[in-house]
Amino acid sequence: MQRVLIAGSSGAGKSTLAAELSRRLRLPYIELDTLFHGPGWQPRPEFLDDIRAVVAGERWVSEWQYTEARPLLLARADTLVWLDFPRRTVMHRVLRRSFRRAATRRPFHNGNTEGFRDWLDPEHPVRWAWSTHSRVRTLVQAASGERPELAIVRLTSPAEARRWLAGLRQLPAG
Repeated sequence: MQRVLIAGSSGAGKSTLAAELSRRLRLPYIELDTLFHGPGWQPRPEFLDDIRAVVAGERWVSEWQYTEARPLLLARADTLVWLDFPRRTVMHRVLRRSFRRAATRRPFHNGNTEGFRDWLDPEHPVRWAWSTHSRVRTLVQAASGERPELAIVRLTSPAEARRWLAGLRQLPAG
């Protein structure tokens, strides 16, 4: 695993798993939300240029999201880890995370904050997770057909993801 994508619904834990894989395997972690969102939640114009620079690298781990970025990431990935969790698990996680973010108003992704009023937006993570949950399966199946040599690891529960992660050999520092 040298160029790893993490697929899943909003709230499935893509960023958390990517960060932990980065730490264990000493892979650079590229957080797509931070590359995409500029101040005021506006898309950064250089987003796709940043993605092209990332995928040119020989080693990295990132989430597999954003329609425009997915093909660029997929073309270079050697492994796709699919967090295929039940909708109830994803919704519990995304609701908890969004509630915490709205309650604390702690800045993230280039200084942006989330408030309870933001939940009305159709693209808010809670609403997005509900409406797009089944879409990830279609994307992964298409990726498998497009890149049959791509290693796909399907994890169907948080417990299975923890066991899989625990079974990876952690590389020594340095």
